[in-house]
Amino acid sequence: MGFQPSSRRLPATVVARPLGFCGQPFPKLITDQGDDAVRRFLEFFTANIRNLNTRLAYARAVNRFCRWCEQRRCDLDLIEPVTVAAYIEEMQATHSAPSVKQSLAAIRMLFDWLVIGQIVPHNPAASVRGPRYVVKRGKTPVLSAEDARRLLDSISTVRRTGHGDNVAEAPDLAGLRDRALIGVMVFSFARVSAVVGMNGSDYYQNGKRSWIRLHEKGGKFHEVPVHHKAESYLDDYLSAAGLSQDRAGPLFRTLKRRTGSITSTRLSRSDVLRMIKRRVRRAGLSTTTCCHTFRATGITACLQNGGTIEKAQAIAAHESPRTTKLYDRTNDELTLDEIERILI
Repeated sequence: MGFQPSSRRLPATVVARPLGFCGQPFPKLITDQGDDAVRRFLEFFTANIRNLNTRLAYARAVNRFCRWCEQRRCDLDLIEPVTVAAYIEEMQATHSAPSVKQSLAAIRMLFDWLVIGQIVPHNPAASVRGPRYVVKRGKTPVLSAEDARRLLDSISTVRRTGHGDNVAEAPDLAGLRDRALIGVMVFSFARVSAVVGMNGSDYYQNGKRSWIRLHEKGGKFHEVPVHHKAESYLDDYLSAAGLSQDRAGPLFRTLKRRTGSITSTRLSRSDVLRMIKRRVRRAGLSTTTCCHTFRATGITACLQNGGTIEKAQAIAAHESPRTTKLYDRTNDELTLDEIERILI
């Protein structure tokens, strides 16, 4: 006899309890349909969506839609295209077009999954159209080359202790780490998620050049040579932190608050954003500066100095040159000069 699977299954809510639903309770709209619906709903986020950021974004979008339906006493199997269209219409009044489009995509994908699992008979979101949204120029704040240099130079890498003739100097690990991290993002056009995901082995020697291996979306790896300034920043940080030989641990780590010593804990994107906000305030730069600013700053600086959009695309690991073009601010100054020709 072959293997006979057991017909007994734990309730889906019990299976889900250790995992949680992206930190949120299960919507009543789903739980009212029974364990099969809950199980299929959970599988949509855990088995179907592998990227954590997408999972969290879609979970928020779906939960918001479920709460909206619950307030109007809509049952899951009675939701129609007009129901989804009314929700999207309402949402457009308070949310940006990209947010609305993402929410509609999440709802549409969820119902596709539920239809395949025979939880609902049809997908009510399939025929609903979202708002039109065309982007020709990105909105990411960009620093000029001078401001980027000003920020990097403002980061102290030496800590002084004592008074008078007894002043002693020691490496400032926080400063060395932050300068190296920002340097990698600027000079490699790297996303913050890819940078904080690096391990010691992702910074390596290839011939006479140093390279970095970035952990990109979808489990892909992207390898690029390291700019000589970023290489210097990385070497200074790793040497001072004693991580030069640690190939298995995280490359960028948190520090203990009291002692300032390095830990084994990987920096998170939130940690990096807080650090950047703190650093730009001290440097007297715009507080709109964010993690993605350095990706756009590096691409713009490259193009301003004769780089081509194709090469910038390759360094940034963009699928399309149109995406790279969104980060290009080289025409901003030209446009302003032309506007100032209007002499009235």
